[in-house]
Amino acid sequence: MPDRQPFNGRARMPSAARTANGHHSLAANGQPTTTLEEPALPATIDYTAVRELRRRVSEELTTILRDTPNVSHEHRQAEGERIAARVVSAHVDTLGQAGQPVSLEHETALLDAVAADLFGVGRLQSLLDRHDIVNVHIIGCDNVRIEHTDGRISIGSPVADTDDELVGMCQVLAMRAGATERSLSSSKPWLDMQLPDGSRLTVIYQVAVRPYVVIRKHTLVNVTLDELRDTYGAIDHLLCDFLSAAVDAGLNIMIAGLADAGKTTMLRGLSARIPENEQYVTLEESRELGTHHIRPWVMSLEAREGHGARAADGRPAGEVTISDMIPITLRLSVQRIIVGEVRSREIVPMLQAMSTSRGSMCTIHARNSRSVIDRIIELALQHGPEMTADLARRMTAGAIDLIVYITVEDDTRLGGRKHRYVSEVIEVGGMNDDRMVTTAIFGPGRDGRAVPRHPPERLRDQLVRVGYDPRTLTSYIQLGDDNQGAWTAALDSLKRRR
Repeated sequence: MPDRQPFNGRARMPSAARTANGHHSLAANGQPTTTLEEPALPATIDYTAVRELRRRVSEELTTILRDTPNVSHEHRQAEGERIAARVVSAHVDTLGQAGQPVSLEHETALLDAVAADLFGVGRLQSLLDRHDIVNVHIIGCDNVRIEHTDGRISIGSPVADTDDELVGMCQVLAMRAGATERSLSSSKPWLDMQLPDGSRLTVIYQVAVRPYVVIRKHTLVNVTLDELRDTYGAIDHLLCDFLSAAVDAGLNIMIAGLADAGKTTMLRGLSARIPENEQYVTLEESRELGTHHIRPWVMSLEAREGHGARAADGRPAGEVTISDMIPITLRLSVQRIIVGEVRSREIVPMLQAMSTSRGSMCTIHARNSRSVIDRIIELALQHGPEMTADLARRMTAGAIDLIVYITVEDDTRLGGRKHRYVSEVIEVGGMNDDRMVTTAIFGPGRDGRAVPRHPPERLRDQLVRVGYDPRTLTSYIQLGDDNQGAWTAALDSLKRRR
């Protein structure tokens, strides 16, 4: 069995670059402490020189490719890297002749910086290349807070010389976003997009005191329910078997929880259960699921921002929202529609799609399981004056089969780590007069993690048809207060020790 690591709700991405060698300190209880430290860097880079070298490479590359139409990105990058190697080598020779010798390590770091500035994400590239980083929070060009996979917090080096340079870097990244090009401007002072390595970039400026940049790296893209059970402790084998059967039975599942609870990772785990040769559609504001990189028949659709003048309906010209795309997905001859996150009025077409499909899934933010239905109704009421709370409630009752709630306990301030686990699985049983019927199939046990509470009712026959035996829950349910589910290890929560 692999070493047990915290379930961090992100995706594990490959890294080809060096990592920091900062130490990992332990508290008396053996838990990692939260420390502030400067990551060790291989060389000190002169970014004024980097910008000048990048300018030379860019000018030469433009000249060489000027008469070559339809140059592929791969060819352009290969040619640029060849030119960059020569230009940097000449620069290093010049410094050596001037009595400023440069080490091979420094020359390599300088070449990496020029290439990152030319084709990557500038000084942010060194952060993306490190596999020991989960989240990066940047306030202005020089305040960089790094959250590591082991729970440590460290302070990073500046990512730009000025705030304006940081904003300019992000604006360039927005323009490189491809078919779903983004923008960052005075008329739209925020940006949400996927970086080339799959990480998620969020930027806010002008409405903030200084530019705010957040990078959410993925450490768990290709993850299965078995791994969430055995390696990350997010579920036990009872939950694993039940959720596997729920996907097999084509149940419509909504995953709920707070931000950073691991909803997207759970959605990936459930998606991994879908047969490999089955087609399905994913819809996202900005691509984050990444399942289309793993499964050959996944159709990944991404919303597009509008630009310029507004159309007759008052929306920016060219805008394509998740709400716009859901109806057309129903014509793609697929059973499942997966929405990365429901945040606004798209909840109504999502519910409509679920009511006419099988096996669809989505995520939603909610403070606790009891507030999920209220949150759905709140978003549905944004759809328009024709929507009422009662109609939204009835749509929900007819569309959603299961609500899976994920809890996150953050012990990092106490020197521990974040614990993420499923705490409840709710069956939506339709309407009884004006009341929505729900059943807690799994509910919080003594330590908050989900344990069997009631056998499935409305969904029982669908689960049985795919080979699931609900009687496996009965012996646990009969234990009453002694029911601890099938969790094989205690929840090592520092808060609960107090």
